Amino acid sequence: MSKKHPIISVTGSSGAGTSTVKHTFDQIFRREGVKAVSIEGDAFHRFNRADMKAELERRYAAGDATFSHFSYEANELQELERVLREYGDTGRGRTRTYVHDDAEAARTGVAPGNFTEWRDLDPDSHLLFYEGLHGAVVNSEVNIAGLADLKIGVVPVINLEWIQKIHRDRATRGYTTEAVTDVILRRMHAYVHCIVPQFSQTDINFQRVPVVDTSNPFIARWIPTADESVVVIRFRNPRGIDFPYLTSMIHGSWMSRANSIVVPGNKLDLAMQLILTPLIERLVRESKVA
Repeated sequence: MSKKHPIISVTGSSGAGTSTVKHTFDQIFRREGVKAVSIEGDAFHRFNRADMKAELERRYAAGDATFSHFSYEANELQELERVLREYGDTGRGRTRTYVHDDAEAARTGVAPGNFTEWRDLDPDSHLLFYEGLHGAVVNSEVNIAGLADLKIGVVPVINLEWIQKIHRDRATRGYTTEAVTDVILRRMHAYVHCIVPQFSQTDINFQRVPVVDTSNPFIARWIPTADESVVVIRFRNPRGIDFPYLTSMIHGSWMSRANSIVVPGNKLDLAMQLILTPLIERLVRESKVA
């Protein structure tokens, strides 16, 4: 952790809404005049799309049906740790882009499913923002959580995660429900062992919980909307958090535990603005002093 070059990490799957969270952070950065450099977790995948498919087939033939992008060994976590440490020490580092689709291919000049070349981060920044699957990993080889000054977890309850993935993969990738179910089962081992433990390392967790029936996510016809959800916000250390102020500013919110507040799903952006803005301001202020 570095007072001079702070790092914010957001950990969660794309189905959890990390892209929406990134948009909220971007709004705060723009409004508060914070110059941030960004790193996407996809940039540190170990394999491109074709090589990942080949690796999956090789492992499946060898009897390993648990390998996925969630797995530690599918990602260059030591390189991610090195980049974060370098940024914390010097304010410099490097990243690249994993090209997902034709739109990104047109912008980068790289075919979908491949990586761009590594590029240097802008050396004139206030902080680094990471968003991906592994922003708070602690295992026998790396301690990425120890390098971030503010760690945010974003995760839906598991049935909602599955509903979102089923609908997304059927709509955008043409998968059948059965094919998506196979992917969910393959990912479950790594999700339990590699993803879930990170949410004990995060400083603040935002967990979306539907208030409609999601008992059987494999037959759900619609994804629960924000109006059909609440968000549970858990603070690892609630000291200094002004809960009376938050509950007065966020209509319909309440405290469920001494370190947790529940807000209506459609008030997530407001809640994040109120909670995160002073924390980001403090990081930048301490950075300038350092």
